[in-house]
Order: sequence, then C-alpha cells, then structure tokens
Amino acid sequence: MRKGSLMIAYVHSATIIVSDQEKALDFYVNTLGFEKVFDNQLDPNMRFVTVVPPGAQTQVALGLPSWYEDGRKPGGYTGISLITRDIDEAYKTLTERGVTFTKPPEMMPWGQRATWFSDPDGNEFFLVEE
Repeated sequence: MRKGSLMIAYVHSATIIVSDQEKALDFYVNTLGFEKVFDNQLDPNMRFVTVVPPGAQTQVALGLPSWYEDGRKPGGYTGISLITRDIDEAYKTLTERGVTFTKPPEMMPWGQRATWFSDPDGNEFFLVEE
C-alpha cells in the first residue's frame, strides 16, 4: 500500500432495528425525505432495505430483530448523527409531520445547535446544524 492511500474509503451503512420494514420505509422516505437505495428480498425471511439522505453516501439499513440471535429490539440511541443546514426549519417541518423530538434545538457546549428525535420504533437520532 502506498503512503497516503486509504484502505477504507467510507462507511457503507449502519443498521437500525425496526419492528416493521414497510412502516419504517414509509417514515424514512415520506416523513424524513430519505431516498430508498436497496430493497431486495434475499430469501423468504430476509429483506434487505436501505435508505439514505439525498446526496449522502452512508446508508441506513432497516433491520429486523429476527436477523439477530442476541435478542436485539427496536428503540434506543442509535449513535447516528444527522446534519441539517437549518435546524429551525428542519425542527418545524418534521414536527408538523409528526416526528417526536426530545426538546427544541438548543446550543450544545461545543457551539452547534442540536436536538434529538425518534422514529416510530423509538430509535433515537442526533440532529445537528452545520
């Protein structure tokens, strides 16, 4: 490997657990404005669905609890941060569309305004203005 080249180019996807892929797909596409990238039935018990914010590269895979043997369930903090250019407009629009926020956007200690919201399964995302 030559100096300066990267072995890893980018993050392909992060998986969140949802209770119903159709319901989740509707939320991410029609409420958040994401785009569907993959929707493939791999076998009778495995449908691979990913969504992505417009223009983004890293996808969010909508996984089911049945994919895992360790008892994973939907809900909780995902560790996924999403960027918006105008947090006040995003907060207003998404609130009008029924998205649940923990509280209005506020200034974070590092100087950016941000808040948290949840999908219908309680998966929590950090929304920050950049």
